Amino acid sequence: MFAVQPGDFADKTARYADLLVQLDALVSDDRDGLANLANASALLVQLLPDLNWVGFYLVRDGALRLGPFQGRVACVHIAFGQGVCGTAVAERRTVVVPDVRAFAGHIACDAASRAEIVVPLLAGDRLLGVLDLDSPQLGRFDDADAHGLEQVARLLASRSDWSRLVS
Repeated sequence: MFAVQPGDFADKTARYADLLVQLDALVSDDRDGLANLANASALLVQLLPDLNWVGFYLVRDGALRLGPFQGRVACVHIAFGQGVCGTAVAERRTVVVPDVRAFAGHIACDAASRAEIVVPLLAGDRLLGVLDLDSPQLGRFDDADAHGLEQVARLLASRSDWSRLVS
């Protein structure tokens, strides 16, 4: 059985380094993409403070479709270029939004969300989906979060079988 080890880390670099060690151990035994994404969303919500939604949207039929997540019910379908998730896909880059109310076209699934970060999931040039985190705290995400979550996305992209998840 895998046991999450919540650390008491004052700095984000240490927090993400520990998170990556735990995620690596969590996904090392099985390449099942669905299981890995479900466990990754649970791990992230357990180890990172001040979050109200953590999950994945996967590329299916030319759009983003809801994947495993932790939080309130969410939008099922997001078109490329729409909202923060669609922007991250269209631009193939991490998007950090300190205040979602100031982001034109933000898609509000939970009115309590005030900040958001979205990281593309890429396998080489192939777009698989996005990792999406929301927080009720303004300015919750920064460059350290972007760097740490990009490492999470790379690990998941390389260690998971995506054949049944994306099209």
